[in-house]
Amino acid sequence: MTNHRIALIPGDGIGAEVLPPAQQVLDVLGRRHGFTLGYTSYDDWSCERYLREGTMMPEDGINQLRDKDAILLGAVGYPGVPDHVSLWGLLIPIRRSFRQYVNLRPVRVFEGIDSPVRGATAGEVDFVVVRENVEGEYSEVGGRLNRGFDDEMAVQEAVFTRHGVTRVLDYAFDLATQRKGRLTSATKSNGIVHTMPFWDQLVAERAACFPKVTWDQEHIDALAAKFVLEPARFDVVVGSNLFGDILSDLAAAVAGSIGIAPAANLNPEREFPSMFEPVHGSAPDIAGQGIANPLGAIWSAAMMLDHLGHPKAAKDIPDAIAAVLATTDIRTPDLGGTAGTAEFTEKLLELL
Repeated sequence: MTNHRIALIPGDGIGAEVLPPAQQVLDVLGRRHGFTLGYTSYDDWSCERYLREGTMMPEDGINQLRDKDAILLGAVGYPGVPDHVSLWGLLIPIRRSFRQYVNLRPVRVFEGIDSPVRGATAGEVDFVVVRENVEGEYSEVGGRLNRGFDDEMAVQEAVFTRHGVTRVLDYAFDLATQRKGRLTSATKSNGIVHTMPFWDQLVAERAACFPKVTWDQEHIDALAAKFVLEPARFDVVVGSNLFGDILSDLAAAVAGSIGIAPAANLNPEREFPSMFEPVHGSAPDIAGQGIANPLGAIWSAAMMLDHLGHPKAAKDIPDAIAAVLATTDIRTPDLGGTAGTAEFTEKLLELL
């Protein structure tokens, strides 16, 4: 029986409320499919720790995670701690230390969920956003000058390397070959004169290595509009760190609720652990009320199982999610219902 070492980082807000349902689902599937999961929980890696000790995690935090097979994260963010402090103190160091250069976010409209977009119907909208996850616009290059004076300035440099862009493009094109064979690249080369033409050049170069994939490129502003107007046309969408981040959140809203959306931060070479997390954030306005939607964390757990080499077990989870949404009226408040986290999880486990 295969055993996997899983790091659990509940983090902040509803993060601690959605990870236990994900664990319950994982344990059921482990018994069914013949694997076990050993959990190590890092309960105090959070904004509360930052307020108390000045750091989001211990100095040796990365080394504590290094021997794990995967990381399951709840959420990061808390009132009183600026987002750039919490993210750069925990989430981003993990992504970069473990070379998790692919951020993968599937988007699907389930039967039983009404999308706010008229053209987004179940069975038709099913695509994935591949986001470059460690460089691009979210670089550490830059700084502040003349703080507090009238001529104060801030400089933030976008960093695009041939190696960094090529590897995420190869991942996206390869993924497209396993799906419907279509890829759309997000760009803005009509306005951003250096980095985006470079991105476009590399897309065209890598496309030649994947002749079975039909591809095109869209300027980010037009692409955002088409996500709303024609969401069913997409298969694999690849974008830079900033563009991929924005598009994937928009796509989650198109699917009906950001509470459903999962994400994977992948080190495709498996040299380091990959990290899996729901997209929804810490939601401090509902934390502690027991009404958080667990589906984002549970679907993220499915992505983790797939990455760990259990595709059949992984598939059981979206199948169960589809069943609970299509055959019952049990919904958490973000989906228009009144069920709590525990009731929703119980019904999912029953159908699973």
